[in-house]
Amino acid sequence: MKQSFSLWLIIIAYLVTGGLYATLTPAWEAPDEPAHYNYVRQLANGRLPVIEPGDYDQAYIVQVVFESHFAPEYDISRLTYEDWQPPLYYLLQWPVYRLTRGSLPAMRLVSVVLGAGVIVLAYGIARQLFPDEKWIALTTAVFVAFLPQHVAIMASVNNDSLAELLIAAILYVLIDWSRQVETSPEAPDNKRLVWLGGLLGLGFLTKGTVYVMAPVTAVVLWWALRHQRQQLLQAAMWVFVPALLLGSVWWGRNLVVYGGWDILGKQAHDAVVTGQPRTAEWVAQYGLWGTITRFWQTTFHSFWGQFGWMTVPMPSWVYVPLGLFTAVSGLGWLGAVWHSWHQPGKQAKRPFLSALILGSTFLLTLSLHAGYNLTFVQHQGRYLFPALIPIGLGITIGLGMWIRPLRQRWSWAIWLLPLGLGIALFSLDLLALYRFILPALT
Repeated sequence: MKQSFSLWLIIIAYLVTGGLYATLTPAWEAPDEPAHYNYVRQLANGRLPVIEPGDYDQAYIVQVVFESHFAPEYDISRLTYEDWQPPLYYLLQWPVYRLTRGSLPAMRLVSVVLGAGVIVLAYGIARQLFPDEKWIALTTAVFVAFLPQHVAIMASVNNDSLAELLIAAILYVLIDWSRQVETSPEAPDNKRLVWLGGLLGLGFLTKGTVYVMAPVTAVVLWWALRHQRQQLLQAAMWVFVPALLLGSVWWGRNLVVYGGWDILGKQAHDAVVTGQPRTAEWVAQYGLWGTITRFWQTTFHSFWGQFGWMTVPMPSWVYVPLGLFTAVSGLGWLGAVWHSWHQPGKQAKRPFLSALILGSTFLLTLSLHAGYNLTFVQHQGRYLFPALIPIGLGITIGLGMWIRPLRQRWSWAIWLLPLGLGIALFSLDLLALYRFILPALT
């Protein structure tokens, strides 16, 4: 992967921003952070956590989080409802916990560093797809690096950071393999497939959001090799044998601990986590249209920035321009797709498999978010972050479409896009931290 001085500037600026969020955001004021922290604490005490009755107490959470804002008289060690999660992220944090005696800022900074890896891979994926358009890679990296809500999540103790890193790595390897297959279909690279299987297996040991990459991978393998049955079978074995072997370590443990066929521990989790607002209750209270409106509005707000435990939104004078920005980007993306479709020979330059990978990752992630909200009220935009790289690429391409007329006259105009977006989002990060988050939570 070719790197650049500009990418290093983005990474340094991100590390500074993430470091500020990690060290200045008050303790525990990130979604579910105490429960993730307590998972590591239990590992440090020599116990692999098991979710069980009493781990989730809705009334106690309301008192601790929303009424007292983590007043010292409340015991946060009682918040252990993430005990069902796969262990890899927490095992990574375990030595940091031991070396720093449980320092929350130090553990947050580990997540920040993992987030830097996501940015590098976002840049690399864009360079794979558009090797002659470096501005696309830089703009995509800028968006992933400085999206305010993403910075806040990456600067917290939360397994999202490692999950996103593994998803980004899977996307990078899968796109790399697919491009090689499109140019040399008779000789697919098995080494890439083994790497892909290993990454997917590590994802199985990290978080359920990574599981979405299993069907994405399966569909891509089938489409690429559907006319070569033997090679398709071999490719599937190279990927899914190591992935399933790694995953089976965790799934087998869950079968022993929870019984039945609860290989993910989710049935045990759902039985313990009671008292959460349910969508049916909201439909009865607000009506169907009111519930749908709240779902989309809160998802949009919390995708860009709704901080703390969803208790610190930004004012409307921030969201309105962000809504216009999103609409303009979306229209530009549609225009770019139409333009590409109607240009002879353009399809050859934009491989179908790469579009399939990115598109299916986005659609499956969006479907899971919407599907979960059919039962529980969880309108958190961060649940779309597993597809942040496809989203960032789409926004970049959409914005680039609007700059085409300027670029035809002044070739340097395209570089205003990563520069302008970087300055705008970096400024919004600082504004959100010092104007909204700290005054509300301190």
